[in-house]
Amino acid sequence: MSLDYSKLQNGSDIRGVALPGEEGKAVNLTRTEAIRLTLGFAKWLAEKTGKETKDLKFSVGHDSRLTAGELKSAICDAFGIIGAEVIDCGLASTPAMFMSTIFDEYSCDGAIMITASHLPFTRNGFKYFDKDGGLNKPDITSIIRYAETAELPDEIKSNEVPKASLMTTYANHLKKMIVDQVNSKTCHDKPLTGLKIVVDAGNGAGGFYARDILEPLGADVTGSQFLEPDGSFPNHAPNPEDKKAMASICKAVIDNNADFGLIFDTDVDRSSAVDGAGKEINRNAIVAMAAALIAKEYPGTTVVTDSITSDQLTDYIEKCLGLKHLRFKRGYKNVINKSMELNAAGIDSQLAIETSGHAAYKENYFLDDGAYLATKIVIKAAQLKASGAALNVVLESLEEPIESVEYRFGIKREDFSNYADQVLDGLKNWAEGKEGKEKGASLVEPNYEGVRINFKNHEVNGWCLLRKSLHDPQMPLNIEVTEGSCQIIMDYLMEYLGSLDLKL
Repeated sequence: MSLDYSKLQNGSDIRGVALPGEEGKAVNLTRTEAIRLTLGFAKWLAEKTGKETKDLKFSVGHDSRLTAGELKSAICDAFGIIGAEVIDCGLASTPAMFMSTIFDEYSCDGAIMITASHLPFTRNGFKYFDKDGGLNKPDITSIIRYAETAELPDEIKSNEVPKASLMTTYANHLKKMIVDQVNSKTCHDKPLTGLKIVVDAGNGAGGFYARDILEPLGADVTGSQFLEPDGSFPNHAPNPEDKKAMASICKAVIDNNADFGLIFDTDVDRSSAVDGAGKEINRNAIVAMAAALIAKEYPGTTVVTDSITSDQLTDYIEKCLGLKHLRFKRGYKNVINKSMELNAAGIDSQLAIETSGHAAYKENYFLDDGAYLATKIVIKAAQLKASGAALNVVLESLEEPIESVEYRFGIKREDFSNYADQVLDGLKNWAEGKEGKEKGASLVEPNYEGVRINFKNHEVNGWCLLRKSLHDPQMPLNIEVTEGSCQIIMDYLMEYLGSLDLKL
């Protein structure tokens, strides 16, 4: 039997269709795929560690998705085939699953998180970890190759595995951070007394943060919403980048007169915030906040971000915080790996973060952990509250563009990747040619992804970035302006893009 699981690879993750319901999308992630991929992961990890597969210890957990139970059962049964030890962590966050390889009481060799992040409820997938962190794209390719050729027994027996209280351990870990760093003289055991914090878990796995961390430490979490896990996601997409989701948490903060709010994605590896006035701390602002929280401890450190961050963010990081900003590529593993690469070369880099809310601190194993970022925000808010200030003072110096938009061009070619490269080369030539120069265009260099162009003339002051999508036959276009309108830059660009095999 010849198998092809390549379509299940999504960069450094596995993602597939686990339930029917999407037009034109067939189910391709079932019990069989879960078993084979688990055997592939075990083989990959055995080769890396030099251990026999039967001598490895694994953990498995999941978010609130409807197919989590079925896939978890398949994964546990797969470990039974090879005789490996496995613990069932139940409803968990992605960062906590990695920590099962770090916490002494678990000390797992590998971990599997069943999640498809913010994707529709019909999807599911797997994120894999070992003691070095999340796997990279070539690792997933190897796992898929092993999975396609794995030999399965005629009968696969049910494998009952012990349950573990990983999320309790993880919550206690974050609570200790808050107690130690807030260091309240009046309420040591409840250092968040007097703070009102609204949490939006989007019906994913993040409800524990309000229930098991904030409330026990004295915070008032009245008005928190969608804390109960529900894999149909009935209220809004579990995604801090979703406009409806952010509008909902902003309203909840205002309606409940809260000090601030926190919002998580489904598996809690991303988070964003809202200040007491109901203003989003999102995209560029969450990057700025994450950087500000370490500026005093690590002066001059380099903050690595994705490619679509604004010029105003660079000014804030470098001029206000005294740090360095390296604008790199989209993809949370890309920014994490770049930050780790800088450290290996002797350049201090304490933070890698995407505007999507993936924030990875060096002090936290370069793990993109939404609850860890939220915890650092909570600590700062408690410290500010004690001095009579609010969270919004942190970002007072951050200037923002007057308008920001994103378009997505579909590529009407089968060889979409090669065609996208041609489009980018042509745009670079356009910007450097007579047409571009007449419009005040100048290429931004160095630039690590796509083509970034500054525009400055009597009509407009802003920039654009056209790049290839990481996984789809699309070319995202981001435009921001501080003067004029994004439409002016769009009109300039369409003089070139409008004649190509692209569709808005």
